[in-house]
Amino acid sequence: MSASVSEAPEAPEAKPSSRIPKVPFWAQIIAGLVLGALLGWIARSQDVSWLKETLGQVGDIFVQLLKLAVAPLVFFAILVSITNLRKVNNAARLASRTLLWFMITSLIAVAIGLAIGLITNPGSGTGLTPQDGKLPKREGSWIDFLTGIVPTDVITPFTELNVLQIVFMAAVAGIAALKLGDRVKPILALSESVLELLQKALWWVIRLAPIGTVGLIGFAIADYGWDLIGKYATFTADVYVGCAIVLFGVYPLLLATVAKVSPLHFFKGAWPAIQLAFVSRSSVGTMPLTQKVTERLGVPKEYASFAVPFGATTKMDGCAAIYPALAAIFIAQIFDVQLGIQDYLLIAFVSVVGSAATAGLTGATVMLTLTLSTLGLPLEGVGLLMAIDPIIDMMRTATNVAGQALVPVIVAAREKILDHTAYENASASPIDDPTGTRTEDEKVLVAA
Repeated sequence: MSASVSEAPEAPEAKPSSRIPKVPFWAQIIAGLVLGALLGWIARSQDVSWLKETLGQVGDIFVQLLKLAVAPLVFFAILVSITNLRKVNNAARLASRTLLWFMITSLIAVAIGLAIGLITNPGSGTGLTPQDGKLPKREGSWIDFLTGIVPTDVITPFTELNVLQIVFMAAVAGIAALKLGDRVKPILALSESVLELLQKALWWVIRLAPIGTVGLIGFAIADYGWDLIGKYATFTADVYVGCAIVLFGVYPLLLATVAKVSPLHFFKGAWPAIQLAFVSRSSVGTMPLTQKVTERLGVPKEYASFAVPFGATTKMDGCAAIYPALAAIFIAQIFDVQLGIQDYLLIAFVSVVGSAATAGLTGATVMLTLTLSTLGLPLEGVGLLMAIDPIIDMMRTATNVAGQALVPVIVAAREKILDHTAYENASASPIDDPTGTRTEDEKVLVAA
């Protein structure tokens, strides 16, 4: 009887050909982009109000589901990532090198943004006037930034989704846990379990990305239309070109010269996270997948579990470097304000020091207002860019996430802890579940 029972579960595996072939995730995303663009065009050209409203609701629900997991995910990810440093040799050295490369790449990105803005003059000939702008709902200043780090209570940051304050509390808790040592092992075990639970739930949301793409892209086209891009054509092109130079120029150059690894293998391994970032427009929402592809590229899990969550809340080459540099020049030209060399140096300073203000959420309004207030530019200029924000935010976030995977690879390679076998065998195939068990191929790579 025992033999017949043990053989029963193997019966369904005898007919693998009967399974319906799975559509690759990247193909689902592309299909969502095409369908969303088509539905958005129909809604606008035919003035189908119910279709526009439906697309907006679908996109809003998807973004809201992503945001729902952000607060607890950030807290436990930062807490666990800091405590995981105890498992890594030279943890302080790795942390300092990670921060250093975050700063270096941010400086390069902001320099490229400034150069493109000065060459193209994105605010000239747009037909826009200061009257077209309006004050943003959320503002950022250095006083707000510094005083806003420390929360007044432990509940409000979670209810109001103040990620910077959540990061602060998580960092304090993580450092305290390191100091207490073995006495907090039960709490750390619980935190790791909660983090896995949140990542699993978030992965279910990520699987809805193709549907969310239909709503987000469709509503953007239905609401803003293609003619709006005409007024912002130079600015939009500048953001995409600047991000593309960083993504496909600077990053490969750093990989080849500093890390001395193949850029092609990096993009093959990191592609699932980059494409999801493009669609979701959320670095934090993409974080579990970013961490998984970083590990797949040969970065040790203990180090990746620190560097990626840290980067998802502070490393923003697209939103906090290229974009504010170009936006500042654009707004200054609209309001007829002359910027000098000291202003450009201030932009670079804000990009490096204030990037945590972006906090990995959809959009970069707080970072932009922080830059404008530092330069003394009118905050009404933010309103000029809100209409075009959904379109440019996709490329910004993709650049952010690529950088968040890049820096751990560079640091791991320079510190000689990168698994070159895993890196060279990284594939562009999507990761079915970044929170689950490894696939057979991944087990082979780990074994190697």
